[in-house]
Amino acid sequence: MELRQLRYFVAVAEELNFGRAAATLHIAGPSLSQQIKALERDLGIRLFDRDRRSVTLTTSGEALLAPARDLLNQADEFRRSAAGLSKAEPVRLGYVSWHPPDLITRVSGIARLRLDAWVLPSHTQAARVADGSVDLAIAWIKTSAIDELKLEARFLGADRLYAVAPGPDDSPVLAKDVIILVDSDIATWSSWNEYAEELARATGARLEYVDDGGMTGPAFHEHVRRLRRPVLNNPKRTTTPTPPDLTERPVTDPAPYWTWSLLSRQSDPRAAVQSTIHALTDDVPPLCADLSACWLPAEDPYRTG
Repeated sequence: MELRQLRYFVAVAEELNFGRAAATLHIAGPSLSQQIKALERDLGIRLFDRDRRSVTLTTSGEALLAPARDLLNQADEFRRSAAGLSKAEPVRLGYVSWHPPDLITRVSGIARLRLDAWVLPSHTQAARVADGSVDLAIAWIKTSAIDELKLEARFLGADRLYAVAPGPDDSPVLAKDVIILVDSDIATWSSWNEYAEELARATGARLEYVDDGGMTGPAFHEHVRRLRRPVLNNPKRTTTPTPPDLTERPVTDPAPYWTWSLLSRQSDPRAAVQSTIHALTDDVPPLCADLSACWLPAEDPYRTG
């Protein structure tokens, strides 16, 4: 029996779905199933009743769930103590509008992560890493800024941007046929404005300058209705769903991507920081299957060629 098998058992027990548990654990579904079967063989009991439609804990599985969690918590604390991390300062991480949903889980047992409460724009988060206000940040950044601020950047994820358009048509729309909003508030939107202007030059898309805070939410949807054209979304998260009179449409030829980097200071020697970086970025899948079909700005650190 191995600790990782106990983590797999707890993940499946919490999700009661092998597919979701595999996604959370970042492993393949068949591998997860094999490890659970191996654990059951080692223990000599069946942990789950499963068929094509459902997964349920057996009585034995229910009895072992709490002890398994306790063992994993003790192992995590042991790792922190062994690495001298339990008494260390927490790793401070800032972000713009997105972070991996399993962020805390992936760092558990490696470092004490403190999410910074200030949700700030990309250029501000990068500057805060450089001046030591935070240790890490999730942000969009250009290669020139990485060099200027003496930072290191690791790929963490990407958003494929889409268009929001009036009516029910959900077919793909060419990049040259979208409208891109640019905001006059450069303190908040300078990174996006640079991205938008370069994308427009590269594709022939039309820029629309706004000063009413209409980049997200209901005000954004009003711009779509006013312009009567597909309008490119931006990576700032919003809790407002797309209204029923509007439709999300994929953008193609090319597909615009907005990348998220995990930023740190160059050669930060602290074990907790380096361990956090590796935990969050080592197993991140590639940006997209065909980079030639993915549009990135010229100074995006993950652009090739």
